Amino acid sequence: MSVFERGNVAVVTGAASGIGRAAAQIFAGRGMKLCLFDREAKALAELAASLPGQVRAIVGDVSVHEDVERLRDAAYDAFGAVHVLMNNAAVGRGSKSWGTLARWQAILDINLWGVIHGVDAFAPRMLAQGAPAAIVNTGSKQGITNPPGDPAYAVAKAGVRTLTEQLAHTLRNEPGGQVSAHLLVPGWTFTAMTAGDDTEKPAGAWTPEQVVERMIGAVEAGEFYVYCPDNVVSEPLDALRLQWSVGDIIDKRPALSRWHPDWKDKFDAYVAERLR
Repeated sequence: MSVFERGNVAVVTGAASGIGRAAAQIFAGRGMKLCLFDREAKALAELAASLPGQVRAIVGDVSVHEDVERLRDAAYDAFGAVHVLMNNAAVGRGSKSWGTLARWQAILDINLWGVIHGVDAFAPRMLAQGAPAAIVNTGSKQGITNPPGDPAYAVAKAGVRTLTEQLAHTLRNEPGGQVSAHLLVPGWTFTAMTAGDDTEKPAGAWTPEQVVERMIGAVEAGEFYVYCPDNVVSEPLDALRLQWSVGDIIDKRPALSRWHPDWKDKFDAYVAERLR
């Protein structure tokens, strides 16, 4: 039985745009009941009005625990159950290692604390349902391979990865529990947050819809790490980047050696040899 089947209930945060919006549209197309959450009231209302079926739109901020509790209560009051929780809300980039504390606070509040709030508010009620359900937390490759340039975003998404791994372990050890946890790891995806000055999707990027369809298939297959390629970075190349990243620790290389001037050519040779 799929948690994404017709008549089941999905809660999506960050639903007004990007991957969250695509998830809402695809879930609605599958006949699911929806409770959508975002702080962008106008865009959220327009989305909800465009969707078929039973849809509730709740305006709020995932960084505020009381708002997420209000979302939970609204979902259960309206539908009596939640079969899919997608903790997806996130904000863009702009941090540096020092001198940008306000940006650090904003990114961690939403990208990490928003997920913590979602898990805390929903997990006990979802377990108590006694039925199959899934919690999907949106991470990022930046939280795994840790490329330089935006430390707050990487720290937040690394926290989401660790949180979700811990959550999966806890849930599978709950007596009688039927709730699973999954880490969605998009590749290059064309959204308002990533587009920059682009008005059309670059050929290398995936669409949000591709990411959501990949997520649905992976969750239905029982996968925890929903690691998405794109039209530039293949799954084999992603795997080599992951292996090299772990190798920094094992082989006592400099931190982030993939981008270190003394190691970059060695990384390129490592990849070229294995992708021949």
